[in-house]
Amino acid sequence: MPFDFRRFDIYRKVPKDLTQPTYTGAIISVCCCLFILFLFLSELTGFIATEVVNELYVDDPDKDSGGKIDVSLNISLPNLHCELVGLDIQDEMGRHEVGHIDNSMKIPLNNGEGCRFEGQFSINKVPGNFHVSTHSATAQPQNPDMTHVIHKLSFGDTLQVQNIHGAFNALGGADKLTSNPLASHDYILKIVPTVYEDKSGKQRYSYQYTVANKEYVAYSHTGRIIPAIWFRYDLSPITVKYTERRQPLYRFITTICAIIGGTFTVAGILDSCIFTASEAWKKIQLGKMQ
Repeated sequence: MPFDFRRFDIYRKVPKDLTQPTYTGAIISVCCCLFILFLFLSELTGFIATEVVNELYVDDPDKDSGGKIDVSLNISLPNLHCELVGLDIQDEMGRHEVGHIDNSMKIPLNNGEGCRFEGQFSINKVPGNFHVSTHSATAQPQNPDMTHVIHKLSFGDTLQVQNIHGAFNALGGADKLTSNPLASHDYILKIVPTVYEDKSGKQRYSYQYTVANKEYVAYSHTGRIIPAIWFRYDLSPITVKYTERRQPLYRFITTICAIIGGTFTVAGILDSCIFTASEAWKKIQLGKMQ
């Protein structure tokens, strides 16, 4: 007797003349297909979309930076002449630079009465400060006015990612125009290293920061008031890492199979229950008529 390979068929076919279509089954089948289509499109959207996950760890992520952090500062002082405005940088490694001018620009405001300072510079990865002041001016003004608006203060690479809402420019928009003109301003920053890794594995290094601030009137040893805008910073040992991920193909296929199989199974049970109840009701009605 020849071997019949068809014995391995677990999907045995029932002849159509032994099956009975019903209106209820047709309605359930149409609803079932629409439901499967809805779930399939939902899962497909999730599969195509990129998921961003984050993690925390203790490390210096950008070891190739040479121990430096790039800083971008954009600040307006509407009541201080540009020739008086300067940037000073200090840190615990002994750096003390007064009147930093590299990669910086001063733009006159209010017909020369004010100044907008834009600067790109680097700081060491140790606690320190940088401040905008009149310390580098050849002659100190009698009544320096340090009221200001901070347009931007950011560290490291600029991350323009929609899925991340971090404090990369926490001081952007800070308005101190109504403050005491002679007051000094202290901004205490806690800088948190941040890494963003896209789907290709490319990493970008940036820094988020939290900020606290206070105002006070400071006097020099000669009794004069010399206000300044201080940015005192310290680095957190914790690094935040964001990673782009996409759902694996095998998980997508598994989910689709579960949707199709589960929906058809539940629909079949529902149709069977309705059909059985309908047949039982018909028998009851026939019994009453007899």
